[in-house]
Amino acid sequence: MQPTPRTFSHIGLSVPDLDRAIEFYRDVLGFYVIMEPTAIVEDDSDIGQMCSDVFGAGWGRMRIAHLATADRVGFELFEFEGHEAPKDNLNFRQHGTFHFAIQDTTLKICWQRLLRPGASSACRCGRIFPTRSRIAWSMLKIPLGLCSSFIATAMS
Repeated sequence: MQPTPRTFSHIGLSVPDLDRAIEFYRDVLGFYVIMEPTAIVEDDSDIGQMCSDVFGAGWGRMRIAHLATADRVGFELFEFEGHEAPKDNLNFRQHGTFHFAIQDTTLKICWQRLLRPGASSACRCGRIFPTRSRIAWSMLKIPLGLCSSFIATAMS
């Protein structure tokens, strides 16, 4: 018997600056903030123990926030104490998160928000397939694709 497809709950992203990440996902992409930034420390509390089970001993301290998309997909953002940028921001030959795509029916408006001062110079907009909707993409630590239709999200 074929299993019933499951719904997608959330993705966890490690970010260098939690406050700026929240500002981007809330103000540019319109995500809902469902849990404001919270500090978590490595201790004997239930949350401290759970994090130690996931990250191993010695993770120390972090800040975390939860956001959600319009269709209730969660974005869990982590800012770890002592974090560091990856040596290769997009090592496409290495297994792991490659990119994620977000649909937006107002792609032009969202695109203008992406191109605000200080935005990545890797922002582009175009058609990957001539008969499909326009797609915008931006390298924002983790590559992000903005798609104006459901068909276009096949890129992810």
